[in-house]
Amino acid sequence: MEFFRNSNIDFLGKKWYFLAFSLIFSVAGLFSLFFWHGLPLGVDFRGGTLVYVKFTQRPDENHVRSLLAKAGLTQAKLQRIGQPEMNELLISLDIQETSEQALDAGKNTIIQALEGTSPDPNKKDLNNASSQSVFDALLTADPVRAGTDANQRYQAIAQQIVDLRDKEHGGVFSSFDQLKVLDPNVVQVLQSSFYLSNFGVRNVEIVGPQVGKQLQIQAYKAIGLSLLGMLVYLWFRFELIYGVAAVVAVFHDTLITVGAFSMLNKEISLTVIAAILTLTGYSMNDTIVVFDRIRENVKLMRRESLAQIVNISINQTLSRTILTSGLTFLTVLSLFLFGGEVLHGFSFALVIGILIGTYSSIFIAAPMLVAYQGWRANKKGLAAQAVSLPAARSKEKARAR
Repeated sequence: MEFFRNSNIDFLGKKWYFLAFSLIFSVAGLFSLFFWHGLPLGVDFRGGTLVYVKFTQRPDENHVRSLLAKAGLTQAKLQRIGQPEMNELLISLDIQETSEQALDAGKNTIIQALEGTSPDPNKKDLNNASSQSVFDALLTADPVRAGTDANQRYQAIAQQIVDLRDKEHGGVFSSFDQLKVLDPNVVQVLQSSFYLSNFGVRNVEIVGPQVGKQLQIQAYKAIGLSLLGMLVYLWFRFELIYGVAAVVAVFHDTLITVGAFSMLNKEISLTVIAAILTLTGYSMNDTIVVFDRIRENVKLMRRESLAQIVNISINQTLSRTILTSGLTFLTVLSLFLFGGEVLHGFSFALVIGILIGTYSSIFIAAPMLVAYQGWRANKKGLAAQAVSLPAARSKEKARAR
């Protein structure tokens, strides 16, 4: 299947327009990184507490924010997750303290702030109670007259209640009527010992500042080493200028993607780093396809200028580029639209990266080869000719022997 047959688009003739496009977005990203939003690192890297909360009804974010502010958590960030009918919020808290105990204290402060004033100080919140709390209440009241097997029976019943809450009702009971599957005497004890708040904490994640710093350093190393490895590979397979052009193109992709996160103030998490590493590989693959065709055409079209060879090579690979990039883009776009909040950052980075990576393999990497060859020819006082391919020539010499 081909979208373009015998296309003859003068890509290099429009290189200044595309370089201006890249320059605008790169400068905008750098401006945002240094003077506006900065690098919006997620809790994974800066350390902090993430509390996943499910409400019985659609939460009023302003009300939740005011409750947190009253508890002194003015820096807490709220983010709606999942579908709107799921009534779930993700609350993230920046942590200034350094001890794990302080992190736990921050988590408990969030829970206490949301609970507000208890309707009965003598009762506990069943939606945020542990199985141990339920077990203690049942063992004290002994509603089923368990006798000598009391510990074993009430532990099983307590776990059944927690499982009923977390697995069948999404982590929160909206009414005691949802407990009617249990023994009526057990339900009566629960009603007398607990009350139901309008929320339940489904999960809590804590990342210590030291761990976050280590993850940040490892992420920088991963990106740096991947670029270095690609440079060495392309240097070995083609020659140094090919590797430099490809790495500059990938760096350009990464800069624009990170700049987009900064401009939109979207947090960069571990999954976003994974997406950036994925897109660097994808962009490099596209670039290598174009470079391979240029190398083949250099041997076949020795009388043509390098600019003409590059134009012809890009046109010859255009259908393949549109097909593979288009289908990949549709896949990541579906992930972005329907993947949910958890995958939002990951899929957003891929959506931006696929577009920019395809663009850079055509409009950034290839023109760099022509610019380099022009500079080298001017330096020697010669007309621009095709880029030499020492690796290819070495193979030809070896076959001749």
